[in-house]
Amino acid sequence: MDKRLDIEMMGEGGVAVVTFKEASIVDEEGIAVTSVEIKGFIKENNPSGLVFDFGEVKFFSSRLLGLLLDVRSNLEAGNCEAVISGINPQLYRIFKITNLDKIFKFFPDKDTAIKTISSD
Repeated sequence: MDKRLDIEMMGEGGVAVVTFKEASIVDEEGIAVTSVEIKGFIKENNPSGLVFDFGEVKFFSSRLLGLLLDVRSNLEAGNCEAVISGINPQLYRIFKITNLDKIFKFFPDKDTAIKTISSD
């Protein structure tokens, strides 16, 4: 049976929000299954943007970075933006070291991210 990550997906004001509900995201199969699920959600809902909310995440594997980049590339085809909210400073360092801080925008919380994307 496929194992997905514990996430919550919802649409808010035309913006899709993916909230990661796990403190540690390391399961490769779960990340792969979740990637397919997120892409399906985007295809069905055609959002104007996507917020990845990391408020509860304390650790993740590099495979999750691949998920973020993959979903982001799918969104760009539809002229949508993917942003990240609620990431703790230690995890933000991973984005900075890998130069992904130049690809994604970061917001302190998902409400701020949603408002910013909605107003663009």
